[in-house]
Amino acid sequence: MFCINEEVTTGQLKILINYQSNSNRIKTAMNSINANIFTGIPAELPKELFECIVKRENVHIERIVSKGHMTPTDQWYDQDWDEWVILLQGQATILYEKKMQSITLTPGDYLLIPAHMRHRVEWTTPDHHTIWLAVHLH
Repeated sequence: MFCINEEVTTGQLKILINYQSNSNRIKTAMNSINANIFTGIPAELPKELFECIVKRENVHIERIVSKGHMTPTDQWYDQDWDEWVILLQGQATILYEKKMQSITLTPGDYLLIPAHMRHRVEWTTPDHHTIWLAVHLH
């Protein structure tokens, strides 16, 4: 996982510099972020991809890319913070442990998952990338 706070290009190499310890530099770098959520996805995804886009004290925004990935059946996410997530591409099914409620998401659908609402990803499209934008509210 990485956080883009400043990007430096030298020839063919892009270097991502993380200034998380210096809030002044974060603010300066944050003004210059320009990227596309649908680009830079590896052709092969052996594991679900989590990429930090912005990280501030109380808010973390990340891109998640899945391709047939799901949470292991014996595992539940149980986070100490609220998470707002929107599905941008693909399809997915989220399962809440409480009442075993299942929600299928298509592009444009979003959820607010309250802190400690145990959940997992039951299914994502196996033949296309599923792209999520997640906002973690700490």
